[in-house]
Amino acid sequence: MLKRLLDYNDGEELDLVVMIKSSQLRHTKNDKLFLVLQFSDGSGEIRGNYWDADESDAEMFSSGSIVELNGKREEYQGRPQIKIYSLRVVGPEEGYDLSQFVKSAPERIDDMKEEINKYVFEILNPTWNRIVRYLLKKWDKRFFDYPAGKSNHHAVRGGLAFHTLSMLRDAKGLADNYAQVNRSLLYAGCILHDMGKVLELSGSVATQYTSEGNLVGHLVLIDEQIMMAAQDMKLDLGSEDLLLLRHMVLSHHGKFEYGSPKLPQLLEAELLHRIDDLDAAVYAITNSLQHTKPGTFTEPLLSQDGRRYYRPKDDKPLDNAKHLE
Repeated sequence: MLKRLLDYNDGEELDLVVMIKSSQLRHTKNDKLFLVLQFSDGSGEIRGNYWDADESDAEMFSSGSIVELNGKREEYQGRPQIKIYSLRVVGPEEGYDLSQFVKSAPERIDDMKEEINKYVFEILNPTWNRIVRYLLKKWDKRFFDYPAGKSNHHAVRGGLAFHTLSMLRDAKGLADNYAQVNRSLLYAGCILHDMGKVLELSGSVATQYTSEGNLVGHLVLIDEQIMMAAQDMKLDLGSEDLLLLRHMVLSHHGKFEYGSPKLPQLLEAELLHRIDDLDAAVYAITNSLQHTKPGTFTEPLLSQDGRRYYRPKDDKPLDNAKHLE
């Protein structure tokens, strides 16, 4: 079986075809140019620096390019990286397709779609149910293909739907435990909270932020979609039901410093924020542990304030864990 990008250990040399997921031209302290590259294939991502670069290199080795990478895996300041020996752009005549180099969510699209629809049936409020159904149908293709982020949590094909489904499963547990929770509102919030990312992001391959994403952001974009759906279905735009649903999506980042225009002021909005934060943290930590040897620590995780997490020596193999495929 051919090795993939994350199958190599420190010190091993590699020569394989990968995709450049992101490329940034930067300056050294001596004002020399270099490229910070993020390489990707179906196994995951790893970074590497291309030294003594220039503008033409930045154009040649841009985001979305397929390249033959020759180098060696090593560790630098606790993080894995590739020491690049050489890079060669792979031409279209060589038969590679960008989709080959994109990691996918661990569950099949059809299975996720079926399970999410079961939760939709449990949204008993007619206003919330109609809006959720309307927007799921409108953005069906993108919603089940797009990642949930450009580079952080659930940044894989189908990651948006997978993150949504994982949150719905957590929401069910909370609603089962706390009878005072409005299950319908919490489920609707889970399904819609990140749906604006179908407009904020460019897609599942070489993901970038769109102009709408940079200038408006997914919280406001999904609020706009909710209002447009309500207008199309001639719902009461001044109803409390619509107001509560809008508050759920607009407050789900939880804090002003996290880009939330409003703080949660409903029990269900508070739960939505915490479920979202929890699922993102579990995914990031578990994803890093997958590529950590038992008895050692992960690389510092930026999403967790730079903390490193220990993988116990007797930990079972993580290769087939649902959250890590």
